[in-house]
Amino acid sequence: MTRGEGHQGHEWRGWRAAAREALYGPGGFYRRAEGPAGHFRTSVHASPLFAGAVAGLLCRVDEALGRPATLDFVDMAAGRGELAGGVLAALPADVAARTRAYAVEVAERPEGLDHRIEWPAEPPQGVTGLLFANEWLDNVPVEVAEVDAAGVARRVLVREDGTERLGEPVDGEQAGWLARWWPLSGEAGLRAEIGLPRDEAWASAVATLDRGLAVAVDYAHTADTRPPFGTLTGFREGRETAAVPDGSCDITAHVALDACALPGGRLLPQREALRALGVTGARPPLTLASTDPAAYVRALASAGEAAELTAAGGLGDFGWLVQPVGIGDPF
Repeated sequence: MTRGEGHQGHEWRGWRAAAREALYGPGGFYRRAEGPAGHFRTSVHASPLFAGAVAGLLCRVDEALGRPATLDFVDMAAGRGELAGGVLAALPADVAARTRAYAVEVAERPEGLDHRIEWPAEPPQGVTGLLFANEWLDNVPVEVAEVDAAGVARRVLVREDGTERLGEPVDGEQAGWLARWWPLSGEAGLRAEIGLPRDEAWASAVATLDRGLAVAVDYAHTADTRPPFGTLTGFREGRETAAVPDGSCDITAHVALDACALPGGRLLPQREALRALGVTGARPPLTLASTDPAAYVRALASAGEAAELTAAGGLGDFGWLVQPVGIGDPF
């Protein structure tokens, strides 16, 4: 992104307001017909093993709840309903018959979606079951702060073409959040994303549960791994690009998941969570190749997909924030 005056007539705004309009406003990126899968690949799109693992987690929650008459599954930021559909398909028949699935998304309901899946714009209240937020919080818009030449953290302002300049000093609750969760030294150019709106969004999502489990899965960092220059970026057609708030690309930033966590919540890497749910990436025995070649090929492909979901330096590094509500930790 460039610094300077940019195009005349474009309004200077904080990144939170600019990204909110670019992603969720009329004609925004997340209202497009192709959906997120048209621009980037999540764990949901990488393999049906992911939906199968989430279905397994829902079954654990079901047992912890005492197998209620109605079991809720809420998929936050559902894209085109891929995860909700995959979870329903992977559930045992007796559990699926009791499951009420919600795909929470601002876009229009896609044609052909399983009729059992409800399509609200906001999560339902009074949930008994599992709320699962895969790559939701990284798209909750936040302000960006940058340290100026005098050592003062200032709000970064941006125009629609991506041109930036520094605005007023960060103050109030946002300054308090930075001091607590992402303190910036006085070195000019250091940047941070102020995650307070994500903390609030997560607390609101968890509050929809009467009993059950809430899980947030995302690109994440914690206090000991904060990136010195932030992580704000864009994605378009499968490629990382400059974050330009004109609706043409996804705008995302990694999540300070430790700041989001409520009492009783804990963080673990995706590889650990998925392995606990049976996604190991272990190769099938070679003996299977001679006794049942077709089964060996299928098992080998499945192992490759599992390896991608749990890979270090890739999807396996995603953070899982696990937040039980009225039940024990199912992991």
